[in-house]
Amino acid sequence: MCEDTKYHIPVLLKPAVDGLNVRPDASYVDVTFGGGGHSREILARMGERGRLFGFDQDLDAMQNVPNDDRFVFVRSNFRYLENFLRYHGQEKVDGILADLGVSSHHFDDRERGFSFRFDGLLDMRMNQKADCTASDIVNTYDEEQLADVLYLYGELKNARRLSKLIVNARQGRKITTVSQFLDCLQPIFNLERDKKDLARVFQALRIEVNHEMDALKEMLEASSRVLRTGGRLSIITYHSLEDRMVKNFMKTGNIEGRVNQDFYGRIIAPFKPLNGKVLVPSEEEISENPRSRSAKLRVAERIQE
Repeated sequence: MCEDTKYHIPVLLKPAVDGLNVRPDASYVDVTFGGGGHSREILARMGERGRLFGFDQDLDAMQNVPNDDRFVFVRSNFRYLENFLRYHGQEKVDGILADLGVSSHHFDDRERGFSFRFDGLLDMRMNQKADCTASDIVNTYDEEQLADVLYLYGELKNARRLSKLIVNARQGRKITTVSQFLDCLQPIFNLERDKKDLARVFQALRIEVNHEMDALKEMLEASSRVLRTGGRLSIITYHSLEDRMVKNFMKTGNIEGRVNQDFYGRIIAPFKPLNGKVLVPSEEEISENPRSRSAKLRVAERIQE
């Protein structure tokens, strides 16, 4: 079993796994396997007859797969949760855990282009077999499309000004590296002073490259079909877009937050949220792992099929 935490330090490890209420002979899914930290904790609480599936579309995650007969690694995007569980003969499970944050491994790998801290190809693909890179988006999307991506996924108020700047900059040369991309943003952003806004720009591109919002929606919808009654959904979010989707889904059964009521005005929903107030990392955890600062944990129980 790999104990190397350099790939990614698991966030909210104990509370997230506590939320699953792990039983010895039950079946669980870690849809964001990554460094395997959460999976190892789940395995430690399971019995010999338990079963755990770990999903990750990144080839690099395979180096962290534990040598454990109870564990099944699925190299795929979690949007295909239901299909792959069925493929492995598992119609229903008792808990699903998701840590939606980008791993330290991705941010620290200068070759993957996830961070503005390093120069490298402007890539940002979680699945390196995918066709579209961040460079493709920056160089081919028209001004309106770019503005929409920056506004919707980065929540940047100056999205239109930014998109115009990018479109003008690419007229002279194709933008293929992080440094070239940062150069074209310089009229608006200072690399040292405006790190939060730069992070939002990179977040927006990453979400678009990897279709993260669509994948999350499909995974959440699949969870309502594959979780047994009494099964748990334990999800760690990091930015407002995904947190809003998860919160709405746990309360109403849909990402829009559309409330369905019966004849008597009672809310009809497949899940019951178990923590009224989101759980956040302690100051100690934040000091040890600064990337956990924005993490929020939400847990819900499947109450009807």
